[in-house]
Amino acid sequence: MSFEVGVLAYPAGSCLVSFGNTKVLCAASIEEGVPPFIEQEGEGWLTAEYAMLPASVPEGRKRRERDSRAVEIQRFIGRSLRAALDRTRLGPYTIVIDCDVLQADGGTRTAAISGGWVALYQALEKLAELHGVEGPEYFLAGQVAAVSVGIVEGQLVADLDFAHDLAAQVDMNVVMCDDRLVEVQGNGEKGAFTREELDAMLDLAAQEIGLIYEAQRAALGLA
Repeated sequence: MSFEVGVLAYPAGSCLVSFGNTKVLCAASIEEGVPPFIEQEGEGWLTAEYAMLPASVPEGRKRRERDSRAVEIQRFIGRSLRAALDRTRLGPYTIVIDCDVLQADGGTRTAAISGGWVALYQALEKLAELHGVEGPEYFLAGQVAAVSVGIVEGQLVADLDFAHDLAAQVDMNVVMCDDRLVEVQGNGEKGAFTREELDAMLDLAAQEIGLIYEAQRAALGLA
């Protein structure tokens, strides 16, 4: 797992995140204005875009197209990262998080969320300078990260790669903001699972997300 910050010159924030062989380039851009449906609310907005590059998959070139899976994933990323913001303090701005999968080996959406928060933090540093406030924490409601967990051959596994995903009895994506759950996406790929197994997977996700938090903060130079 690694987070490389400031990899792009032009956006307000950027991060190349790697989880094993999965690599996602995340960029955060600040735009003036908000969508019409929140113009009267006095809040800012965050949205996300997600795409897999043509050479990102092992089975040959992937066509450049916006399919329903990509739309579902970018909505998931956007919802997750909005949990990190106090949008009442953001002002009349929209932050766009672009997530481009350079190489896929499972867990692209959770990697995008974790890397997206790092890019977001850098963008908020720029916004803090613009507003004359102390720092990004003025706009933040918390630190956000995500991880996939599952049960493979009866064993708990975190950060499932493609081989794990194919063999998983249960597959779940967990997003947290600090110590709170933001979203849980899970299903029994090959049957049902118990409440005890669900609790065990959530415990494992919380443990692993704690490690991701540390790596995010270290990449940003935070204590």
